[in-house]
Amino acid sequence: MLLQVGGKRSTLGLLAIRRVWCMTCSAHTAPKTLEYRPIKKVMVANRGEIAIRVFRACTELGIRTVAIYSEQDTGQMHRQKADEAYLIGKGLPPVAAYLHIPDIIKVAKENNVDAIHPGYGFLSERADFAQACTDAGVRFIGPTPEVVRKMGDKVEARAIAVSAGVPVVPGTQAPISSLQEAQEFSNTCGFPIIFKAAYGGGGRGMRVVREYEELEENYNRAYSEALAAFGNGALFVEKYIEKPRHIEVQILGDKYGNVIHLYERDCSIQRRHQKVVEIAPASQLDPHLRDRLTADSVNLARQVGYENAGTVEFLVDKNGKHYFIEVNSRLQVEHTVTEEITDVDLVHAQLRVCEGRSLPELGLKQDKIRINGCAIQCRVTTEDPARGFQPDTGRLEVFRSGEGMGIRLDSASAFQGAVISPHYDSLLVKVIASAKDLPAASAKMSRALAEFRVRGVKTNIPFLQNVLSNHQFLNGTVDTQFIDENQDLFNLKPGQNRAQKLLHYLGHVMVNGPTTPIPVKAKPSPIDPVIPPVPLGEPPVGFRDVLLREGPDGFAKAVRAHQGLLLMDTTFRDAHQSLLATRVRTHDLKRIAPFVSHSFSNLFSVENWGGATFDVAMRFLCECPWKRLQELRALMPNVPFQMLLRGANAVGYTNYPDNAVYKFCEVAKENGMDIFRVFDSLNYLPNMLLGMEAAGAAGGVVEAAISYTGDVSDPTRQKYTLDYYLKLADELVKAGTHILCIKDMAGLLKPDSSRLLVGALRDRFPDVPIHVHTHDTAGAGVAAMLACADAGADIVDVAVDSMAGMTSQPSMGAIVACTRGTNLNTGISLEKVFDYSEYWEVTRGLYAPFDCTATMKSGNADVYENEIPGGQYTNLHFQAHSMGLGNKFKEVKKAYAEANKLLGDLIKVTPSSKIVGDLAQFMVQNSLSRAEVEEKADELSFPLSVVEFLQGHIGIPHGGFPEPFRSKVLKCLPRVEGRPGASLPPMDFQALEKQLQDAHEDEITPEDVMSAAMYPKVFQEFKEFTKAFGPVDCLDTRIFLDGPKIAEEFEVELERGKTLHIKALALGDLNKAGQREVFFELNGQLRSVLVKDTVALKEMHFHPKALKDVRGQIGAPMPGKVVEVKVKQGQQVEKGQPLCVLSAMKMEMVVNSPLSGTVAKVYVTADSTLEGDDLILEITE
Repeated sequence: MLLQVGGKRSTLGLLAIRRVWCMTCSAHTAPKTLEYRPIKKVMVANRGEIAIRVFRACTELGIRTVAIYSEQDTGQMHRQKADEAYLIGKGLPPVAAYLHIPDIIKVAKENNVDAIHPGYGFLSERADFAQACTDAGVRFIGPTPEVVRKMGDKVEARAIAVSAGVPVVPGTQAPISSLQEAQEFSNTCGFPIIFKAAYGGGGRGMRVVREYEELEENYNRAYSEALAAFGNGALFVEKYIEKPRHIEVQILGDKYGNVIHLYERDCSIQRRHQKVVEIAPASQLDPHLRDRLTADSVNLARQVGYENAGTVEFLVDKNGKHYFIEVNSRLQVEHTVTEEITDVDLVHAQLRVCEGRSLPELGLKQDKIRINGCAIQCRVTTEDPARGFQPDTGRLEVFRSGEGMGIRLDSASAFQGAVISPHYDSLLVKVIASAKDLPAASAKMSRALAEFRVRGVKTNIPFLQNVLSNHQFLNGTVDTQFIDENQDLFNLKPGQNRAQKLLHYLGHVMVNGPTTPIPVKAKPSPIDPVIPPVPLGEPPVGFRDVLLREGPDGFAKAVRAHQGLLLMDTTFRDAHQSLLATRVRTHDLKRIAPFVSHSFSNLFSVENWGGATFDVAMRFLCECPWKRLQELRALMPNVPFQMLLRGANAVGYTNYPDNAVYKFCEVAKENGMDIFRVFDSLNYLPNMLLGMEAAGAAGGVVEAAISYTGDVSDPTRQKYTLDYYLKLADELVKAGTHILCIKDMAGLLKPDSSRLLVGALRDRFPDVPIHVHTHDTAGAGVAAMLACADAGADIVDVAVDSMAGMTSQPSMGAIVACTRGTNLNTGISLEKVFDYSEYWEVTRGLYAPFDCTATMKSGNADVYENEIPGGQYTNLHFQAHSMGLGNKFKEVKKAYAEANKLLGDLIKVTPSSKIVGDLAQFMVQNSLSRAEVEEKADELSFPLSVVEFLQGHIGIPHGGFPEPFRSKVLKCLPRVEGRPGASLPPMDFQALEKQLQDAHEDEITPEDVMSAAMYPKVFQEFKEFTKAFGPVDCLDTRIFLDGPKIAEEFEVELERGKTLHIKALALGDLNKAGQREVFFELNGQLRSVLVKDTVALKEMHFHPKALKDVRGQIGAPMPGKVVEVKVKQGQQVEKGQPLCVLSAMKMEMVVNSPLSGTVAKVYVTADSTLEGDDLILEITE
């Protein structure tokens, strides 16, 4: 086959074969007179796990050990495992240190080393190193220098194989020295071809080329990799055989001409030509093929007088034909599986052979070598399979291995605190599983890998687990394309890593303070609330049972027919939105939920979702709003849940496509929502009707809410009259609302206006349930709600006493007490209300930094004048104080009333209330009166919310927009006609889901899709937070907000039956990277995390990071060194064009441009050292 490649080279090939034959003949005829020379001291000219493997074997044989290490390896375990350790290559680059032969020989001679074991990689296949050892009088544990030279020269090795009658793959007969030679070979043999390093293996310098256009780039990369890895960039080229099996045979020879084989290994599972999983023996290998492979291997070894351990590698094609690839004249990484199935210690054998023992003396005869069971080796590496197996670097924060029967671990620096550098191979630990057959060995391996806990760096463990569970792997044969053809292997299930992520969060809070903005300097109370006793068993039947049984229409009839006053509890939402800046966490809601379910089963509903709680949950509380709904639903199965839906705005502050609103309601209903209170901030009917239709289509109870403002009992207020509200109610009832609601956001309903409005509605709609919502800002809330009830309201909103009053809802206890013994009796136990209130009184102390009472000591009847909604009243008070306007809050309130008049006297509820508030603060900050604003409207730069309102972005207000104010502000800006969302194209949920799946590692749920649809940026930030810090919703509130104190011990329940015991130990000093090490005790074990000090970092200079959401910022895909920058500032680049070349762990990667454009700035130079995501360059389109 070799003779077919070019006429001139065929002649050279014959000469090479003849020369080899002569040399091998002389080698075999030379008499051997050897004596046994025991080895007393061995140096391993290597690092990592192979060094430790050899040290252990030496120790077992009573041989003293010597390690060498580079300056970068001072903390590595291999130097600690040896009896002696010496620094080499001082001042040299990391890899060059282990390639510096003079230094290694010098250390060996100075320390009376008898023999040097080269390990694998580095100098293991360098004939000049073997010769240098021999010349220095130090034995080389391996073949003779001449054999190493022959086997290391791939071309001569091929010639020897041909001479021995072993089939070879067509290829060049000598290392090529130019691209032209590669082009000539490809012209002769065609594509695909493969470049291989002439003086090394392990996948370094190996590149497959399938098209002529790829030839030059791959030649350059292969040459560069080979030069970096082996000190010689020489390459040769072969015809590339498609989809072969990679089978290798372990051989062992002695100094007396004895050669045996120890059967084969299947190394077909590879990525980038580097082995990932190895199996011995090869599965489903034809016995006759096995005989041919082993016979050829032994013949080849005898041909050259091979001694010591080595491996003969073959490719086996689809037809069962085998081709010699090369001989690795060293110990292989995967020698372990051979040891497990043959019970032969190969390192022991290497040492004894080097001493002069014969194989028969060692009991190693071919007829005694038997295969016993099956062994698998998995190389656990610090690589990220999801990113093309890019190496990851960093500090091992946690390392826990899998062990047990049938498991062997060969590792080096796999321990907590070890630093994985970018300078060397990414191998972390070799895991070897042995059992009777492949399925049994796979089961052991899977179990062992599942026990591993590696934190701080990415590993390929999830990928390995997918391989081990793959049907083809377990039941068939695999080839070298197995990984490429089974893309489902990359459907990786990410580890939860919850405990370590929580430690990172706690450390972050301890170093940098709370992650959520704190309005006032107050600490959470140290007192934890006590949960009132909850009876065992299922909770009593409630109104939700009626809803589930009879549907929304039947539910509405049951509510209307109910004797007595029904209550809706707002404690779970609007109460804390008004008093505590919406900051109450699911953790505290869940604790009291079972008590509410058992004690207040006769509530009309619990309002617990929607409105501001949706985005605040993600934005400030770092928890999922959908998870809150799901968990509360499980804890309160009998009480209906109610949410606030902003009509066509759903739970957002903007317009959405109609199908997004429909989909949101559908998903909310599926997750346990029952009643949808639908409103619009302007009472704009088209927006309301869309929300009502969406809620009804989802199967929910539709509660259409009329937002109330003004005073229907005041004949001088002519805009929002009783007639206005009755006409609007007519439209809502006609549209099919199940329940009619009056939403009095500012608490403007007085007893007289309550009786007038509710009485008129009851007369007009005798069969429709009426529900009234108010705020107690002026202090008249209880009186107003009792008046509503007397006038015919079926349901009123209340909050538990300790969460009631001021800008919240009226007191539950007061309403219950006032109606007791009357025809409006609520049926609720006042004693239970007291217990409920006590829980919230203590819980409220945990939220002291957000409590409105920090700046506001009481409600105020001036709300009847300024008409500020309850929740906004609190927020404005906070904002005024934070902006230094605390002493001007009276002016802010007055300006609010003036701003409302400027905008035409609006219905004021989110988002219209925010628009009025923004304009009011604008007026106060700029000392503008209403008249001045009107006069200078065409000159002033108004807040964006005001401009967008006037454009029509949230709908059309009752009575139209104020003129000429609107025209002055807008000038030539476009105006929205009709319902704002009507013109929006439908949202593509499948495309959005795909986008999210591509962006995030974990599973994307329908709920995630809706969160991203409502709040894209907030959801993105939430996902990034949870990726870094995990499930912080399981932390106690004080710990979440303020972090633990030093020496404080606490428990965190991750899930039922899984509890963490944590103790904060210490906070370290600032290091050079701007980090502090924070120490904890976790379940009795010491853990530490490195946390960036954000304040200190502002004073230190660091390489900028690429922003993921900025398309033109190109970041480093892996940590490493810049080998070459291929572009310069101002250069035009095309999509896919190479920008620069990175090198890490002896692997090179070309960074290509993801877009076409102009290079705006280059941030790196050749030899720059980068971390992952460091900014390389910017491209403008």
